[in-house]
Amino acid sequence: MNNNNTLIVGSIGLDTIETVSDRKESILGGSATYATIAAGKSASVHLVGIIGDDFPINGMKILEEATVDLSNLDQKEGKTFIWGGRYAEDWDNRETLFTELGVFNDFNPILTDKNKEVPVIFLANIHPLLQLSVLNQCNKRKYVIIDTMNLWIDTEREKLKEVISSCDVLLINEFEAEQFTRRKDHDDQGTVLQSLGPQNIIIKCGSKGAKLYSGHRVDTVGVFPVKNVIDPTGAGDAFGGGVASSLANGETMIESIINGAALASLTIEGFGIDTIYNASINEVEKRKEHLRTTLNS
Repeated sequence: MNNNNTLIVGSIGLDTIETVSDRKESILGGSATYATIAAGKSASVHLVGIIGDDFPINGMKILEEATVDLSNLDQKEGKTFIWGGRYAEDWDNRETLFTELGVFNDFNPILTDKNKEVPVIFLANIHPLLQLSVLNQCNKRKYVIIDTMNLWIDTEREKLKEVISSCDVLLINEFEAEQFTRRKDHDDQGTVLQSLGPQNIIIKCGSKGAKLYSGHRVDTVGVFPVKNVIDPTGAGDAFGGGVASSLANGETMIESIINGAALASLTIEGFGIDTIYNASINEVEKRKEHLRTTLNS
């Protein structure tokens, strides 16, 4: 097995996205999809997910290109997970129009022997019980990175705490961090979250960048200036994929956040996966160069 392997677990779906200027139907989406395309730029991705028999051929080609192992991509009879969302003009408010789980409703991955040994694991935003189920199968864990969302904080708090206590890196946005910790100050949030187990807490602050609480150290990374936001869907997942791939490549936590931020900035410049899928390594590196200048500034 190569040294830069990362296991990515999450949803693979078909999205319908509405913005003030456009609408796209049944485009490739899902947390694992964005994370995989982002991570696949520089690491060897093992994808864990489920799709229906209606999944498009071009979607499968994209996943094949971005990965080295699809042995845990299950295809079942039935409909692929679908999600529809509408963004307000300010991009801050997103309304979910519909969600149909389809075959994702019965997703219960049993990892192949090879995938049980992948050392860097990114558990994208899925039910905490699923995250735990996958974690319990992984026996060569070096870095476990998890993402979550407000729904699980509301409905599965105790299970989520269990997942958090088992991870090395927690990704959480500032609204979720406040919801979970019941603290308003980022430093207080970082302290509370670290007390649960993980020594690396990344609080994503949208247009204000990201904060890393690592041990007793706090670092901030800014954002790459994007002139025209087209679609923010999947930016957080691409960020997570970028963090995971950098860690798989032996880079520092700061470099990992810079990589994640560069990939997230690309994601929002086009609909769905378009810009991140088509982005060159040179473009990613150029954005990372700029982001390094924002470190702790």
